[in-house]
Amino acid sequence: MPVPYIQANTNGRLHDAREPAVSPLNRGFLYGDAIYEVWRTYHDVVFAWEEHWRRLERSAAALYMTLPFGPADALNEIKRTVAAFFSRADVRADVYIRLQITRGAGVIGLDPALADRSDFTLLVQPNPTWTPQRLKDGLRLSLATSLRRNPITALNPAWKTGNYLNNILCLREARTRGADEVVITNFDDEITEAAVSNIAFVSNGEILTPPMAAGILGGITRQLLQEKIAPALGVPMREIAIGLGDLARMDECFLLSTTKDLSAVATIDNASFKVGNNTVFAQLKRAFGHYTHTYAQAHPELRLA
Repeated sequence: MPVPYIQANTNGRLHDAREPAVSPLNRGFLYGDAIYEVWRTYHDVVFAWEEHWRRLERSAAALYMTLPFGPADALNEIKRTVAAFFSRADVRADVYIRLQITRGAGVIGLDPALADRSDFTLLVQPNPTWTPQRLKDGLRLSLATSLRRNPITALNPAWKTGNYLNNILCLREARTRGADEVVITNFDDEITEAAVSNIAFVSNGEILTPPMAAGILGGITRQLLQEKIAPALGVPMREIAIGLGDLARMDECFLLSTTKDLSAVATIDNASFKVGNNTVFAQLKRAFGHYTHTYAQAHPELRLA
């Protein structure tokens, strides 16, 4: 499979992402001492800009990390990087934008005081999507059994950091069983989320999703569904602890993420869920598409082309 061109911007220098750009002493490389945020575009507009930026600020505060710039300068760097991507890549589509910020480099050692200054790397590529057939049929998920979600009192999953081994190893297990994604449980045997997505269910017409206290990332798509999409449709949505024994009473299941918005789930191992046009999920998916279109029209300042 050909690798798509990925445009990078390291501390303001535009370059092919395959070129080396980060010092071996960089703490993001050495220790995962980093935070990041991902945006995507709809209709050539950076979607949910402010919501993602506020989450980046929360992650920085949690790690006692200083951001190298404010939102205006960050947006300018994103626009430069996306323009460079389109000038090099033979593609014209919605893009994925990843901003990673590390504490910097310095003498080898864990002490954060050894870092010199925070730095950034931007990556831009075509936005990844599921295949049309997978979207139609629904995703196949599998429960992680060898590992659990790291608890809030250890490394809080609400912080969007450069530490993803928990997610990676759980996803690896699910993939060995042929699943598209994984479902991770916490030490109370409650469902938390997937490797890179929040999860939600529909039961008797009500949307149910694990609470932050279960140990999850506060997803922006999940937030928009709670605050805007579901209320506008008149569909009730509630946070509730969901155990493995509750799967049998769930009618529908779907994943929520920035890059793929809402994706229907057909199965979690032996549990099956309804998919298709006559579902609550289908209503939510259409409403989310309408919301992205309205957002793009309302935010010309975030247009990239």
